[in-house]
Amino acid sequence: MRTALCTLLLLTAASGTAQAARIKDLAVVRGVRSNPLVGFGVVIGLSGTGDTRRVTVTNQAIASLLLRHGVNIPAEGLETPNSAAVIVTAELPPFAAPGETIDVQVSALGNARSLTGGTLVLAPLKGADGNVYAVAQGSLTVGGFVAEAVPFAKVQRNFPTSGRIPGGGTIERGVPARYVVDDQIVLNLHQVDFETAGRMVKAVNDAFSAEIASADHPGAVTVKIPDDAKSQPVTFLAKIQALEVTPDVVAKVVVNEKTGTVVVGGSVNLGPAAIAHGNLNVAITTSFGVSQPLPFSRLGQTIVVPNVEVNVQEGQPPLKEVKAGTTVAELVSALNSLGASPRDLISILQALKLSGALQAELEVM
Repeated sequence: MRTALCTLLLLTAASGTAQAARIKDLAVVRGVRSNPLVGFGVVIGLSGTGDTRRVTVTNQAIASLLLRHGVNIPAEGLETPNSAAVIVTAELPPFAAPGETIDVQVSALGNARSLTGGTLVLAPLKGADGNVYAVAQGSLTVGGFVAEAVPFAKVQRNFPTSGRIPGGGTIERGVPARYVVDDQIVLNLHQVDFETAGRMVKAVNDAFSAEIASADHPGAVTVKIPDDAKSQPVTFLAKIQALEVTPDVVAKVVVNEKTGTVVVGGSVNLGPAAIAHGNLNVAITTSFGVSQPLPFSRLGQTIVVPNVEVNVQEGQPPLKEVKAGTTVAELVSALNSLGASPRDLISILQALKLSGALQAELEVM
């Protein structure tokens, strides 16, 4: 693990200078977004792996479904091992038109063991405003399975209680996307940064030889559409998104204590510091001896006596000096010479941050 971690750190060190990227990859157009959809449905055709009678919502849903088809049966008398209540979710893409299809995700709501082989019955999908924007129906594809024989004999791979229906949703209503407001287009940056926003403004103004771009704050760039491009806003926006800008690199160190992952940005430098790393090893050994009674003793007994020995060894690591302006590669080399593991690196980096020697933002996941 230490070798893989060091390779990762050295690779980020080698790429200390950010590469140019398209504006399309650095920002999104305000007003162009997807909308989440959600709905309730019933999956049928399961092989005895559906909801039990305790899940009353499944019984009520099936009774309501049958009633719409002219079959009146009380929900209390239904058996539902081949059916399951599910929640259906999807994303309504921008500029979607009625009749287009989208993928939908189906997840079990009750205590169904598997949705393998099931078919979703027609389910309306609603937006946050309560209106129906799509309907979903079709056979599920489940990327897992579960096999049971007797109690406590079970084999499961992935999660068979969730599946997808590719193209299973049909759009009934689209959401208008307004990305041109008052002859202006706003680009929202993925990473809020003053330097990146300034470079983006300069790139747009230089490309069109006019002061059409401005930034009131580091999170958005406003672009005015010239008079000769107002009739073709799509073409104008495509030219802007194709422009390349070099984003500013933020000095950041991200650590995950749960997994022992450490990611160091290439622009991270260190101030002067000294690092020592050592371990305290405690070894406890137990040996057993036999205690014999005196000869001809009537009350004595032979017993086993444990002898416990505790040994404490403290490592004596060398003190490593880190000079001002040390790069990531030099930092990794210094920590490797101390024999630091990934979790040790996390503790060392946190201590460097507290001491003021780590000139970067330390983010703990």
